[in-house]
Amino acid sequence: MRITNILKTGRFTAVAAAALFCIGLTHTALAQSKIAVITPYLAQPGTQFYVEGFTQAAEGKGWDVNVIDTAGDVAAVISRLEDAVQQKVDAIVINVDPQQVAAGLEAAKEAGIPVVGMDSGTDPLLATNITSNGYAMAAETAVYVANRINGKGRVVMFIFDAFPPVQIRGVVADAIFGNFPDIDVIDRITPDVQDGGIADSRAKMEALLAANPDKGSIAAVWAAWDQPALGALQAIEDAGRADEGIVIVGMDANPQARDAIAAGGNFEASMAQDFTGIGNKAAEVVGRLLKGDTIRESVIYVPTKLVTSANASGSAN
Repeated sequence: MRITNILKTGRFTAVAAAALFCIGLTHTALAQSKIAVITPYLAQPGTQFYVEGFTQAAEGKGWDVNVIDTAGDVAAVISRLEDAVQQKVDAIVINVDPQQVAAGLEAAKEAGIPVVGMDSGTDPLLATNITSNGYAMAAETAVYVANRINGKGRVVMFIFDAFPPVQIRGVVADAIFGNFPDIDVIDRITPDVQDGGIADSRAKMEALLAANPDKGSIAAVWAAWDQPALGALQAIEDAGRADEGIVIVGMDANPQARDAIAAGGNFEASMAQDFTGIGNKAAEVVGRLLKGDTIRESVIYVPTKLVTSANASGSAN
């Protein structure tokens, strides 16, 4: 007989009381869950939004969340994962290439601790990965560039192959540009991201502008995330070449990028990821795992949208 039926008839037995007690214990245990969030990329605005979204959702669930930043040191994530296992956390969330931290993920698997990727990468050692559709984002922004320059011109790409979600974007953009015979990708730049990526991107763009001084020698800059696009914008403006019509497109639509796009200059477009939504969805998935649910999808996508000067003044997250 169901507990609800027992209560309605007034026959509240010891069995019913025990069942309710167990339910209460389960909810209490879930509310007291310890979660570790580990990333080497907390200097990136996008990661900050992911983490904020996750921690806000976790607070509502009563979880104890420990955010661990390895400050650009990917190798250190492995030892931090092992530390989390030793601390017997209930779940782990990572924002890093899972293949680069496999040893730590193996330790979590052996301990029976579920690991969720938050804009990470797909891997059998992850329960799932919550992210944006990088394939679609890269295609839309690359096509935007191709159309804006009428399918011809010399393009600079800023890429970062060390991180799967960003590596995907570069591959897709390369394929798009490769389908236009009159588009020439003259450089694929991987900036140093330890300070966020703007400063080194600016320096590398300055060198490229100096090597290509003629007006029209660079038609566009496609960046796999916003920091390189912002660095390129600074370099172009400081070189006095903003009036050449160099089209700049980024990805993420962080607040600084939105401001630049709204200003109506060279930085024309970016893809808005729902960073807070990714963090919230990651918390939802962790909650399901803590309850014993099975997650069938290896990747769960959160919607994105193209941001231009027409809608850049809207809310970022």
